[in-house]
Amino acid sequence: MSNPIQPPRPGAALPTPPKGWPIGSYGTYAEAQRAVDYLSDQEFAVQDVTIVGVDLMQVEKVIGRLTWGKVIGGGIVSGAWLGLFFGLLVSLVVDNPLVPIVFGLVGGIVFGVISTTIPYAATRGQRDFASTMQLVAGRYDVLCDPRSAEKARDMLARLTI
Repeated sequence: MSNPIQPPRPGAALPTPPKGWPIGSYGTYAEAQRAVDYLSDQEFAVQDVTIVGVDLMQVEKVIGRLTWGKVIGGGIVSGAWLGLFFGLLVSLVVDNPLVPIVFGLVGGIVFGVISTTIPYAATRGQRDFASTMQLVAGRYDVLCDPRSAEKARDMLARLTI
């Protein structure tokens, strides 16, 4: 990740567009990956190959509705795990191992509930759903170094996807 305030370090690689000739275009990443795997199986120099996602989209998949019960329940569970972990670590170096486990569990639950309910309350009902984000492409082009692109294209012509 770059910092707009500081210039890049000398010798640091800057982002560059991919180079090469197109040897295949596929609708899914799995198909493009299969094509490159096929080239590898045929002992082609795959270090000359690049998979490029074209027409990028950010996709947000809604996975469910959020309620106060789900938010608090999630805070309890995640906090309990974290507290239990730290309690177990501390119990390794003390005389009575039960005390740090109990304190860790209770403290983790309190921390978990606070750390989930405050951000949820701050949204004021504007985002009452849970989702996952994914970056996908409209198509995936496979590029190859020009010196071996024709051979790769001929090899991929024999592959049926």
